[in-house]
Amino acid sequence: MKKICVIGAGYVGLTTGTCFADLGNLVTIVDIDERKVENLRQGILPIYEPGLEEIVRRNAQSGRLRFTTSYAEGVRDAEFVFIAVGTPSGTEGEADLRYVRQAAEAIAEVMDHPIIIVNKSTVPIGTGDWVADIVNKHKKNDVPFAVVSNPEFLREGSAVYDFMNPDRVVLGSLNREAAEQVAQLYLSLRAPIVITDLRTAEMIKYASNAFLANRISFINEIASICEALGADVKEVAAGMGYDKRIGSAFLDAGIGFGGSCFPKDVKALAHMAAIHGCHPQLLRAVLEINRDQRRRLVQKLRDILGSLDEQVIGVLGLAFKPNTDDMREAPAVEIIHLLQNEGAIIRAYDPVAMNNAKAMLDGVTFCENAYEVAQGADALVICTEWNEFKHLDLKWIKEAMRRPIIVDGRNIYDPETMRQLGFLYRGVGRGYGV
Repeated sequence: MKKICVIGAGYVGLTTGTCFADLGNLVTIVDIDERKVENLRQGILPIYEPGLEEIVRRNAQSGRLRFTTSYAEGVRDAEFVFIAVGTPSGTEGEADLRYVRQAAEAIAEVMDHPIIIVNKSTVPIGTGDWVADIVNKHKKNDVPFAVVSNPEFLREGSAVYDFMNPDRVVLGSLNREAAEQVAQLYLSLRAPIVITDLRTAEMIKYASNAFLANRISFINEIASICEALGADVKEVAAGMGYDKRIGSAFLDAGIGFGGSCFPKDVKALAHMAAIHGCHPQLLRAVLEINRDQRRRLVQKLRDILGSLDEQVIGVLGLAFKPNTDDMREAPAVEIIHLLQNEGAIIRAYDPVAMNNAKAMLDGVTFCENAYEVAQGADALVICTEWNEFKHLDLKWIKEAMRRPIIVDGRNIYDPETMRQLGFLYRGVGRGYGV
């Protein structure tokens, strides 16, 4: 049993701390947001993540998991202090490290015994060295410490599973012994452990996310060509995926990636490359193709309906992906803004992200379910592939709509089936252009 402190009760920090507690450790999660901490003490989570609420409550009741706003309380007796705060994009795409700095300074001021500081946040290459410098400058007591980079690879919607079943654990440090001590926390998960230097570990995270984002943009580029030439991108992706050198993961054409990781991390890596004299053309193209996918969806509606002014467009799905309420960089947000700019009347529904969406979207009528969205709509747009949308009563939907038009941004329906039902259907890369 180890004593662990996690700084930050956001998506990564809350999942990481809770899962470490579930593995039998004593964990204290520190967050400066008093309301969030009080809610967590009552079992109210700030995020939607399948399975997490139950684990939080179970470990809090057992005494293995605590929440506080006090750094002194959190760091007291801790052997490991994980920094898991946000690193949002700055004005030029760079990672904003203000919260990392604040955490490092606060840790330095209260630590009074040897600790290992673990960077869990996604941070630019060189941040580990920078954190060590900050701690050295601000520490009140002359106690030794080490800094280890331990990037997270959690997918929203399956974060608990991903923590407990990692493909690999990446650790980087100038202090090999410290990295091996962090590795001990993960031994029960029986995952490959990669130990390297700080900067290489930090780069592994960025390179991994940039590569996955590249796969998504690549298949979306192929989808555009499929539409022009009459091929079906779903069949193309399936055929490609059988090649062991390629694989099938992240080859689903659609309206592009969103969320808190891919857009932010690709921008940050491109920024780091540019300011150090490199020319990240591929990374820039990945971002440009991703933006284009939203515009192409709006163009499809425009081609079908002509003017979008005063057309009632129903949007199904608002979160950036299923099984989360995260609206950060969600494609639906940009698509709705583009449609509103052309005078469209928007009605929308999402199974779990409605409250977050209401805080971000003005002039949208939020409905109780998908059927209410469809009532009297001139077109429906699928922006998030929630399972409940795959099993709608499409005959009822068709009768309820003013015009039976569906633009499927996630390819959840079969084009031929939709045509047989009487819909004018447009997917992504489904070969209708010939």
